[in-house]
Amino acid sequence: MRILVIDGQSGRLGAQIIEGLLKAGVSGQHTLIAVGTNALATSGMIGAGAAQGATGENAVIVQSRQADIIVGPIGLVLADAMLGEITPAMAAAVGRSNAARVLIPSDRCSTRVVGVLPMTRRQQVDEAVRLILQICNPSA
Repeated sequence: MRILVIDGQSGRLGAQIIEGLLKAGVSGQHTLIAVGTNALATSGMIGAGAAQGATGENAVIVQSRQADIIVGPIGLVLADAMLGEITPAMAAAVGRSNAARVLIPSDRCSTRVVGVLPMTRRQQVDEAVRLILQICNPSA
């Protein structure tokens, strides 16, 4: 499976997800692709161990079409989120993708998701990794 991790700003959330997935052993059977909304984010995720990386709007659009799973902050589907780093075209590409989406909630985008329990960032990353593994291996 192609697991696409998208992040912006520093890329720290994406890096934590990649580190968690690698620790869980997904690298051999699945491809981890990092796409940053900026070069710093991409660099951080590549440094965490992503197999491939790219930067910018077109990379988000193209890779969203090819991904089996898209992972990142909830702002990925909100135009102008993440201090304006998410363009309307990026949000549309993620939203229109046939990939399974694992979105991590954050109150930084002025968006609250009802029914989501408060968690630390570490707990959110651990839960995201668990969900991704479940999608990759539904019989496990």
